[in-house]
Amino acid sequence: MIAIDNVLLSDKIISAQFVCDLTKCKGACCVDGDAGAPLDKTELKEIDAVFETVYPYLNERSKIEIEKQGRYVYDREFGWVTPTINSQICVYGIKETNGIVKCGIEQAFLDGKTNWKKPISCHLFPIITKKSSDGITEYANYEPREDHCKAACSLGEKLKVPVYQFLKEPLIRKFGKKFFEALDATATHIKSKAK
Repeated sequence: MIAIDNVLLSDKIISAQFVCDLTKCKGACCVDGDAGAPLDKTELKEIDAVFETVYPYLNERSKIEIEKQGRYVYDREFGWVTPTINSQICVYGIKETNGIVKCGIEQAFLDGKTNWKKPISCHLFPIITKKSSDGITEYANYEPREDHCKAACSLGEKLKVPVYQFLKEPLIRKFGKKFFEALDATATHIKSKAK
């Protein structure tokens, strides 16, 4: 484990390699899971703020499900999450003609219509974060899906891109620039010791 401030990170965040390969996985992380994307309480307001802008990006089935379930739902095991359609695709997922599922919230952001990219849990995947029961320590683990993420692990190894480098933007968004700099320095130190 690597400790930076109040965050404990899995060593694999530095040692493993990963680059999303959407042409192979087709955005499976938006489709497959035990619940929708985990949401921080503050993100409920973010969804409310961007909802009217994101709404036109969504398909009719998603709109019907949001009417029924709401913009976000509370799950006993995972807390606040995005709703799903039949416990599968996230209601904010949009399927393109090539079969790739992308995020409607992120698409609105990329089109310059909002300032909020998407839930941090989605942005960080396959790093999954969880707070300790006392709320002081945060754990960050590298948890790629064995089946869906196989291509991303292979591509990461081929390109030699460590997980933390691939996820630089969301790591800075979640923990701050100084945190990332400390993580990068730790990775460099570990790499130099291994030589």
